[in-house]
Amino acid sequence: MINDIMEEDNLAESKLETNEMHSKSLLETASESKGTNSRIVFEEFTDERTLVSYDVFGNKQMKIKVLEVSDENPPSKWKFGDRVKVSKILVTIKHLTSQEIEEGEFDIEAIERELAEKRHYTSTNRWIPTTDIKNGYVVGSRHTTLISDASALDYIVF
Repeated sequence: MINDIMEEDNLAESKLETNEMHSKSLLETASESKGTNSRIVFEEFTDERTLVSYDVFGNKQMKIKVLEVSDENPPSKWKFGDRVKVSKILVTIKHLTSQEIEEGEFDIEAIERELAEKRHYTSTNRWIPTTDIKNGYVVGSRHTTLISDASALDYIVF
């Protein structure tokens, strides 16, 4: 009986370690993961255009880097697949007319709590599929889901 309990504890610890290692590997860029080798394998190549989103008028472009993910286990993994809950992001906005670049770090979790407290709702979906994170950056199609609360509170004007 004691051996069974110890085996269950070891299984739980190994699952936590693999989740942490998986989330750390998602946040690494291709250059960080393989040393300083300048060659990149075709499977690791990510087209820059998939990581960038544009505003309505085409005057600004935005890129989001994931800085921190939560170690929380995703609900309904069988239904939605492998996902991670993003906690902190770095948003880079480039003004195409003036070539000015703005950067800001956002704690999405804190912004979500603030919006729920002030306006009694939240619209952020912080669960991102692991396939939508490339070299530590979020694919452009997921940008609006990550910054919706920050833009509702006017932290980001995009």
